[in-house]
Amino acid sequence: MRFLVTRPEEDSAPLADALSALGHEAVLAPLLDIRFLEDAELPEAAWQALLVTSANGVRALARHDHAASLLSLPILAVGPASADAARAAGFAKVEAAGGDVNSLAEHVAKSLDPKAGPLLHVAGSALAGDLAGMLEERGFSVTRAVLYEARLASELPEAARAALEAGTLDGVLLYSPRTARAFASLVRKAGLEARVKGLAAYCLSAAVADALDDLPGLTVKIARAPDQAALIALLPA
Repeated sequence: MRFLVTRPEEDSAPLADALSALGHEAVLAPLLDIRFLEDAELPEAAWQALLVTSANGVRALARHDHAASLLSLPILAVGPASADAARAAGFAKVEAAGGDVNSLAEHVAKSLDPKAGPLLHVAGSALAGDLAGMLEERGFSVTRAVLYEARLASELPEAARAALEAGTLDGVLLYSPRTARAFASLVRKAGLEARVKGLAAYCLSAAVADALDDLPGLTVKIARAPDQAALIALLPA
């Protein structure tokens, strides 16, 4: 089967490999362009731990001039992909939550003590959920360091447009509400609403599915857990 992959470029290649291993074909059409902020500052404090809500946050941190000074700190990651990225970057104390911001907040609250020191949230310019707010309600002090931007595509990528026009897709894989919303908007902008009829949208969570804004004729499937393994498990054998 042939699936549209909307992930950023760095994340799309491993996903394409995973699809290929299952006998599927990936059409790569990133809807987000990741730009690392080379001049971003890392605040200095006696951090208790680092919080990361995406693999791109880890990559941005690993590129920073002062990253080495933080390698000994524990990292609490939103899910398995960001945890794997943290280990690959050299962090030894890494824990993964259940795949979304709510589960990360719960994991932090159970694992850490608000009195043991502040937390540094390494993030992008656009946030999914209010992690700091949820933790501050529980007595934690959270500082956010914005180390990258994820810019939305202004037009449907040519690979996506061509595949939709040719009717050669079986589905689209969507990992975030932001990319799902962009997909729906750009499909409409391109005048291709009729071309998604019969396609399946494989969504990482209910929030992702909700952001599709009821594209006509699209069958929506939601992963049992907000991680890639659960999403891929939705795909036909």
